[in-house]
Amino acid sequence: MPYPKVAIVFCTGCRWGLRASWYAQELLQTFGDSLAEIALVPGPSGQFQVLCYASQEQEATDSGNTIWDRRRDNGFPDSKYLKQAVKATLFADSGPALGAHIARAAPAALLKAPAEPLQHCDDCVGDT
Repeated sequence: MPYPKVAIVFCTGCRWGLRASWYAQELLQTFGDSLAEIALVPGPSGQFQVLCYASQEQEATDSGNTIWDRRRDNGFPDSKYLKQAVKATLFADSGPALGAHIARAAPAALLKAPAEPLQHCDDCVGDT
């Protein structure tokens, strides 16, 4: 498999496939050929994670960098934040330059701040 790669793990029961596809499109549009692969991975109930792998060893040992986790981070990322996190994780100082509108710090990393921390997914029957 080619590297670096990004995997977006999402719950199909929550119908987050379109959201995952949108994030993938945003990353492809920003990073283009610098990313070798973006994978959309159906995952467990209520899960939404964005993982980065710089090498095959990281993926084989499941030691990729989790740059976003819906439960840990209490929601979904703003696309600016996600792009900044991917650049910082996979490309550091070398990758493609982000536009000034993206490079400016986002006031919040979330699309919409939740009223209370998200512990479970009400849309999924099997979520714990």
